[in-house]
Amino acid sequence: MPIEGTPILVHIINSLKLSKFINQIIVATTTSPKDDKIVDLCKEIDLDYYRGSEKDVLGRYYECAKFFKGDLIIRITADCPLQDPTLIDELIQISKKTSCDYASNVLHQSYPVGYSSCEILTFSTLQKLHENEKEPLSREHVTYQIRNNPSLYKIEEIIAPAHLSRPKWRLTVDYEEDLELISKIFEKLYQPKSFIQYSKLVEFLDKNKELLKINEAHN
Repeated sequence: MPIEGTPILVHIINSLKLSKFINQIIVATTTSPKDDKIVDLCKEIDLDYYRGSEKDVLGRYYECAKFFKGDLIIRITADCPLQDPTLIDELIQISKKTSCDYASNVLHQSYPVGYSSCEILTFSTLQKLHENEKEPLSREHVTYQIRNNPSLYKIEEIIAPAHLSRPKWRLTVDYEEDLELISKIFEKLYQPKSFIQYSKLVEFLDKNKELLKINEAHN
């Protein structure tokens, strides 16, 4: 779906390209014919892609990371158009400095749901998950095991500053109402070759709280 005339996926990719530390962006899509359009888009914009299982998402992630020889895997879900490359870079630096298994800003929700939802894990951690976790929830949600058993892993987190903590806001795109809200945000704040800064987003929505009612039924 387009926002400001550009597909959501392209908005995400354009934001990730502004990262200082990401050295490869890959779309991990499926072998389903309905995802041919995603592959066509990747070819159009000259972006790497991998096609794997539609239902076994963990397997798809592992196979993709193995194929492209990734060492530090950054998981970005494609229903979250509001990506902050500076926050992602901070997580990358933390991951490298601490040699942790997993780093994210979603384990304890302090940012809005969908705002730069980022998870980073080492290839060895991803491989262990793939080899050991067989239950459907782990195969579907990739990091389900880590998020439900954090004591078993070396974990680092980024928590939003208290004055900017908005964990109840919903800024992901799963429903038409979500798309309507995100479209209104982009209409006011988006600038090409840039990204929507979190402080500006909070300032805007704090002043226009009626917009948050658009998709509140899905919170």
